[in-house]
Amino acid sequence: MYDLIVVGGGPAGLAAANSAYQKGLRKILIVERDKELGGILNQCIHNGFGLHRFKEELTGPEYASRFIEMLKNTNVEVLLDAMVLDINKNRQVHVISSEKGYQVLEAKSIVLAMGCRERTRGAIAIPGDRPAGVFTAGSAQRYLNMEGYMVGKRVIILGSGDIGLIMARRMTLEGAKVLACVEVMPYSGGLMRNIVQCLEDWDIPLYLSHTITDIKAENGRVSHVTVSKVGTDRIPIPGSEMEFDCDTVLLSVGLIPENELTRSAGIQMDHRTNGAVVYENMETSVPGIFACGNVVHVHDLVDYVSAESERAGAAAAEFVLNGCVQTDALQLVNGNSVGYTVPQKIRKERIEKICDVFFRVRQVFKKSVIEISDGEKIIAAYKREHMAPGEMEHILLTRGQLDKAVGTTLTVSVREAE
Repeated sequence: MYDLIVVGGGPAGLAAANSAYQKGLRKILIVERDKELGGILNQCIHNGFGLHRFKEELTGPEYASRFIEMLKNTNVEVLLDAMVLDINKNRQVHVISSEKGYQVLEAKSIVLAMGCRERTRGAIAIPGDRPAGVFTAGSAQRYLNMEGYMVGKRVIILGSGDIGLIMARRMTLEGAKVLACVEVMPYSGGLMRNIVQCLEDWDIPLYLSHTITDIKAENGRVSHVTVSKVGTDRIPIPGSEMEFDCDTVLLSVGLIPENELTRSAGIQMDHRTNGAVVYENMETSVPGIFACGNVVHVHDLVDYVSAESERAGAAAAEFVLNGCVQTDALQLVNGNSVGYTVPQKIRKERIEKICDVFFRVRQVFKKSVIEISDGEKIIAAYKREHMAPGEMEHILLTRGQLDKAVGTTLTVSVREAE
């Protein structure tokens, strides 16, 4: 019987396990399906990580190594090259690995930290041939940075998520010609710093309100791509086509939290995030099972993943050492122009000083105001100079503000500043 089993050895799982150990748990196991710890960070060799957490600029592997080094000072067990097949409400974890075969492990608490995966071509149904040369941006990143394979020479990138933007720069540095980045929405899906550093600094054009409407092949490989402008309904506009002569298409069209295990455990899900519904301490609807990182909602910065996961690990330790006292919770709901909120529920009696709340807006805002209301009055307001769907927003609610709330719901909404 383990005190805690952490599913996933990426930045979320590493931070959660280390935090739980620091809070007093001693029998902890991390189960990771790859052959080494670090998760997606191992293929993110660019810098820009750690500015919030470590106050310095690190590459992805350097950031991961900081947490791996922390674990070396503990007795946390690690099982690599192992796949978790199932989790149930009794906190039994079914694991299979070449080293130990099939095991059913029992835990007093579980932290889900499986991360997310990329949407593929099949998910967005691009018309045309089905040739070689079409990759998700993350797959191309792994081929290039970890396996040492050059995936193409003349590249079109569909989608302006951060991985796609970063790969535009990476492919250029390796000698490829990135012809364009194409985005179906009228705004970019990535961070502004990546738009500047990865596209503008390298003179790579960004076509907003455009999408790929055809892919042609010669000898089994991508040869031509048709890009069309789309209207406000996102339907291609006839006569707006542009032809690109290329051999590679990279897809950066969104990320999906890896939640098959979460669903099999009977945990309540949120259709807005495609992740688990969580309380303020990252506990799910099943007591003793916690979730953190990109398996809950897709983050922009790994620093926020680490902070959220440390909170989950500390809460798992508290659950094992002190048990859990259920109290009434405030429900966070979407207001004007808000896509989702995390956490979805807040038990204010469990908040000592502050509660972190993350959300994304549905449109681009310039000067604006974030308002938190209980249906009768506004209990908190925050000014912003700029907000965009591609950038996750973070606010802090104090215990005093939460105590002012009446009723059972809090609404998070955004409006233009007057």
